[in-house]
Amino acid sequence: MASYREQGIVLRTYKLGETDRILHLLTQGRGRVRAVAKGVRRPGSRFGGRLEPYSHVDVQLHEGRSLDVISQAELLASHAAVRSDFVRSACAATMAELTDVVAQDGERDNALFLLLRAGLQALDAEPDDPGVFVDAFLLRVASAAGFHAWVEACAVCRRPGPHAFLSVKAGGTLCGDCAPPGTRAVDPATVRLLALLAAPGEWVALPQGAGADDDARAVAASYVRAFVEHHLDRRLRSYDHIARD
Repeated sequence: MASYREQGIVLRTYKLGETDRILHLLTQGRGRVRAVAKGVRRPGSRFGGRLEPYSHVDVQLHEGRSLDVISQAELLASHAAVRSDFVRSACAATMAELTDVVAQDGERDNALFLLLRAGLQALDAEPDDPGVFVDAFLLRVASAAGFHAWVEACAVCRRPGPHAFLSVKAGGTLCGDCAPPGTRAVDPATVRLLALLAAPGEWVALPQGAGADDDARAVAASYVRAFVEHHLDRRLRSYDHIARD
């Protein structure tokens, strides 16, 4: 079997037989890779503890017919603190779930890899409101997948904003001319928060979003989830477990 080496982030794991485990990894060079780690559930396994969900690892694999086989694993970042905290673990699970949905087997997607790595690093820093990083991650991954949330302009006519109306189906804010009759305006603070969440590369500024009032945070979070689930046609089950104040 041909062998190769990759950096990857463990998205999810499944038990296989008595001692093995199947893993979904997002790799930097090959997109999603499905592999088996043999014997990792056996007491004394030499690298079982390195292949936990959300771990960033350097792995040696052998190509297989249906599943590749992991022969070596070196831990680059464990994110163990994220796994040990229920709230942050739920946030990481949502990030991993969406990544597993959009990633393609064998297709390199470095932008997605960097987004997931940045999201997990943000959760590692013990933010006061980890949910704001999840919402930003969801919007940015959806945008990378071709479904951009138009907050800086009208989603229909592209008239520069900010605009006061929100539409999940249209894909962002709507101006007064494009909003259907009876559409209810949202608070400007909600629109500003969504713009912050959707802006690429603004991870450092995201804690400011946690300072938004409770109503703006609640409306923005509800919109983000509805937008992503509608356009990617997938319910994010892990999102149900994210605690909201």
